[in-house]
Amino acid sequence: MKILNKKIAAKKSSAAWIQRQAADPYVALAHKEGYRARAAYKLIEMNERFNFLKNGQVVVDLGAAPGSWSQYVMRKFPRSKVFAMDLLEISPIPEVEFYRGDFTTDEALNWLIDKLHLSNDEAAHGTVDVVLSDMAPNTVGHKKTDHLRQMVLLEYAFDFAKRALKPGGTFVAKSFTGGTTGELLKQIKENFDAVHHIKPPASRKDSVEMFIVALGYKG
Repeated sequence: MKILNKKIAAKKSSAAWIQRQAADPYVALAHKEGYRARAAYKLIEMNERFNFLKNGQVVVDLGAAPGSWSQYVMRKFPRSKVFAMDLLEISPIPEVEFYRGDFTTDEALNWLIDKLHLSNDEAAHGTVDVVLSDMAPNTVGHKKTDHLRQMVLLEYAFDFAKRALKPGGTFVAKSFTGGTTGELLKQIKENFDAVHHIKPPASRKDSVEMFIVALGYKG
């Protein structure tokens, strides 16, 4: 990869990023197999371990850009239907309905409620088989602040999952390592039959990201 902007190329952080990308086997594999980002393999590895994705499901993909998770779902489970959302635009993916917007706003949530035919009745069952969330905040480099911002997004995703999932459904979401994760994990465990807090092999070793895989929503 050649950086044409000399100011960017001169930065040590940019040079380190280029070297890391060039040496990353998941980057090469994504290019070879036609995935938009190496992040696809995080979902692939989690699904290979827990087998929560199946054909014909309704799947919600939060924090979808550039679209590699939705891309994987539709490639391997083509009879499924995916509703994706992100602040950034993504190139179209067949059978994926995409909304560009902030998931934490009423406008974005109402789009999902409408598309998924969710009821305002709290006792009503949801219509979604799997809620995926790879949402992450723009980090500022302060560990505690970044962690708290991630927990806010995780809580939003969890609240939505409780409303949207069918009984027996699955919730998969990015989290960061940190002190309040245990409290939220306790709440999630109360609503699911089995909850796993893991770091898939495709997640870089120096990254603080973890993933929660919650199986068997109790409804």
